[in-house]
Amino acid sequence: MGIKSEEITGGIYLIGGPNITSSDDAAIYLIDFAGVLVLIDAGAGRSALQIVRNIEMLGLNPANISHLILTHCHIDHIGSAPFFNERYGTKILIHELDAKAVETGDSLKTAANWYGTTFPPTKVDRKLSGSHEILKFGTEELHCLHTPGHTPGSIAVYLDRDGKRVLFGQDIHGPFNATFGSDIEAWKKSMQILLALNADILCEGHFGIYQPKDNVRDYIECYLEEYE
Repeated sequence: MGIKSEEITGGIYLIGGPNITSSDDAAIYLIDFAGVLVLIDAGAGRSALQIVRNIEMLGLNPANISHLILTHCHIDHIGSAPFFNERYGTKILIHELDAKAVETGDSLKTAANWYGTTFPPTKVDRKLSGSHEILKFGTEELHCLHTPGHTPGSIAVYLDRDGKRVLFGQDIHGPFNATFGSDIEAWKKSMQILLALNADILCEGHFGIYQPKDNVRDYIECYLEEYE
């Protein structure tokens, strides 16, 4: 697409999205935990091989992707999940409240019908539950926060690295649709949880990277004002 992957901060990369892999991909992020790789979201499914190439161009091995964390069940975020699971044995994680849509290939709940495509029923390896789960990679912790609103099982992910808090807050902007099980009041509470993190860097799902802290806060607050 003309724009290459970029390193956001030490070992955290933007490797896919509308201007990098395919116009229908949401942002795709990669975290390197001393050689163990974690993928956050996987695009709409048509650009799986380009995602692999982008990882390889960073000097990293896609076979080392141990986990794929899906921030919610929509096709522009989950499309290449079956590919990575089948080719590399990557474990698929999603919150339990969005897992059924993935496992049944629900064309409405996954919004595959919006994109004129389908999503094959795909087994989830781990269903996140509750409001907060912590995944450990070496000495580091990756926090998965339940942030319902856009979908019932939407999550945000964050970690602290190099003195900075990096927040992966996909689809903060919505949209909100009854078919998705959207809940604006729940979303408002979720946004307060994200604001309380006081993140230094926001890796958003469609509109790029926001930093420093003031820009992160402004981005979230502007949507809260919009939906008042």
